[in-house]
Amino acid sequence: MCNCSEQTRCHHEALLPPTKACPALGDRLRSARSGDGSAVAEVASIVRLAAPIVGAGLLMYMRSLVSMLFLGRLGRLPLAGGSLALGFANITGYSVLSGLAAGMDPVCGQAFGAGRTSILTAALRRTVLLLLAASVPISLLWLAMHRVLVATGQDPDIAAAAYDFILCSLPDLVVQSFLHPLRVYLRAQSITLPLTYAAGAALLLHVPINCLLVHSLHLEIRGVALGAVCTNLNFLLFLMAYVYIFGLMHGNDGNGKASACATPAEEGAVEWRCYVRLSVHSCMSVCLEWWWYEIMVLLCGVLADPKAAVAAMGILIQTTSLLYIFPHSLSGAVSTRVGHELGAGRPERARLAARVGLACGAALGLVACAFAASVRGVWARMFTTEAAILRLASAALPILGAAELGNCPQTAGCGVLRGSARPEKGARINVAAFYGVGMPAALALAFWPARLDFPGMWTGMLAAQMVCAALMLHAVQSTDWAEQAVRALELMGAIVAEVDDDVKSVHADAAKAKADNGVLVVNW
Repeated sequence: MCNCSEQTRCHHEALLPPTKACPALGDRLRSARSGDGSAVAEVASIVRLAAPIVGAGLLMYMRSLVSMLFLGRLGRLPLAGGSLALGFANITGYSVLSGLAAGMDPVCGQAFGAGRTSILTAALRRTVLLLLAASVPISLLWLAMHRVLVATGQDPDIAAAAYDFILCSLPDLVVQSFLHPLRVYLRAQSITLPLTYAAGAALLLHVPINCLLVHSLHLEIRGVALGAVCTNLNFLLFLMAYVYIFGLMHGNDGNGKASACATPAEEGAVEWRCYVRLSVHSCMSVCLEWWWYEIMVLLCGVLADPKAAVAAMGILIQTTSLLYIFPHSLSGAVSTRVGHELGAGRPERARLAARVGLACGAALGLVACAFAASVRGVWARMFTTEAAILRLASAALPILGAAELGNCPQTAGCGVLRGSARPEKGARINVAAFYGVGMPAALALAFWPARLDFPGMWTGMLAAQMVCAALMLHAVQSTDWAEQAVRALELMGAIVAEVDDDVKSVHADAAKAKADNGVLVVNW
């Protein structure tokens, strides 16, 4: 029995607390005016969330380009060393931290939808601690990077330059341990525009910081690495200033008032074990795909013309990185919308958000495919004039574009699974698609028996993305959304996690009975 007073109106009385106790979801009032539950209103909600994330992603992509330009001006050795260090850092560090932080998505999205803002603060704090703990073994690996590279046959001079770069990048692990969770924390509250402003302000300072460190202080390759760290730190400080000024910490509702029924017990509703499980599964989902691209780069070294193949692969991966900003931003927005609706007990609205997200992903795939096919003759010329590299890149660009037809919707589907606290299913799909289908196909087509060389490897990528998209579509379409709404209640601590299967079945049946009304009511 609930022992809360009438004045506090505990969440045990009903799933949806009083309006004054819930933080206002920025998209809901407008959705209601546009036609409650309409697909058009859902598209508008997703676009409002995703557009600023795209802007921030493009600005940070430009930051990376500026860093590469400074490395290129220093000469071939710093450029090679910096590129090698960035690849090593992406595989062993940045992908891991980004994936672990993605475990916040279902917790924060569903907690905000349920009006339990104190859980967001607890999730932020615990994820930062988790990422800082993960940074310790990553740092030890980076400190041993020089010996690892030399032992694997890398050129000693390039390995030494890469080691200088990655040593100066060590502070970035601490910065990223705060930056990734804070971005998820804000996005879960439908706050995305400050991400673009903060990224733009950090980019404006990036060039003068690099000029100071690289040329004025003569730090050369170390200056480029420190410049990237300083820019990320500025990005973080701008976001922290926004959070502090607008009172978005300590479970506040944005107006400086604590949300109703926010008790210390609520902050512990989602236990450490649950955080770690979600984070590890999200990390696997992110890293398995990320690492597959790096394996492709390594395989290029044993093709018929390895130098041209590696260079062409570098150009194409830069192209996919640019295109990936759009579906990745869409994935974050879809994850947030699905989490909001499940947390608020509206399974039909969550279903609508998932379907609209997949449709938007398919539309993005068509645009990306058309773009890649239309620039096949000119895109690589912006990076090089060597005929062999141009030939390989031009042959692979249409295949890359076709792969985006699967990549964009499957990335949106990954957001649906993440928002509904099912990242482990996304990880299994990535293993099956990329390593069960894509890797064997790439090896067979590139080497033996097809011997298609470089285009064959990208055809393997096409096969992986198409299988991944099909499996992701099946996973989303077969979702029981009423059951996911019940799981959201369990995640938030509104339903005791150890209830027996019969009670769970009763709740699921009640959820389905009420789904048409758009509000899930749980009878105790």
